[in-house]
Amino acid sequence: MSMATLVLIALAALLVFWAVGAYNRLVRLKNTIGNAFGQIDVQLKRRYDLIPNLVEAARKYLQHERATLEAVTLARNQAKSASDVVRGKPAHAAAVVALATAEQALEGSLGRLFAVAEAYPELKADQTIRDLSEELTSTENKVAFSRQAYNDAVLDYNNAQGQFPALLIASLFSFAPSAMLRATQSDAERDTVRIEL
Repeated sequence: MSMATLVLIALAALLVFWAVGAYNRLVRLKNTIGNAFGQIDVQLKRRYDLIPNLVEAARKYLQHERATLEAVTLARNQAKSASDVVRGKPAHAAAVVALATAEQALEGSLGRLFAVAEAYPELKADQTIRDLSEELTSTENKVAFSRQAYNDAVLDYNNAQGQFPALLIASLFSFAPSAMLRATQSDAERDTVRIEL
């Protein structure tokens, strides 16, 4: 065997080892996104479980606000469905964007519920409502922390799959960029939902 043949074999072996390493790194980073979404999913499930209890507790005070209660329930169901889709594909950009949109609608309807609740002093005084509101606020904080970890994982993955030469492996094996979970789209929507009864 000639020296040139040995050099070519060594270069080919290095290229194969590099390609395997790049592929494995992309897989690991994609799995990190799945794990990070799993943390969000735990908190979202908790919130989705609390909302029907809150709506039911408020129903006896807000009999004339049936449309508001139905809007909260509908938004909760849509957000839960979107979350279920992302659970199956946590790095899929379109599913993450759909979840963010559904979550924004849910936050808006909850905001309207709490704005309406301000007009009912007996509702604000109800211990069950106060307890549920406190749990919901705590859960919202945990979602925010989990969202940050998810977005950090997405950033690492997107950087890895978008940089040359790993971009070649990403393109070859269809590693598409993922989307970050954004809180809201406009400055008006960035106002925090106040849950104080």
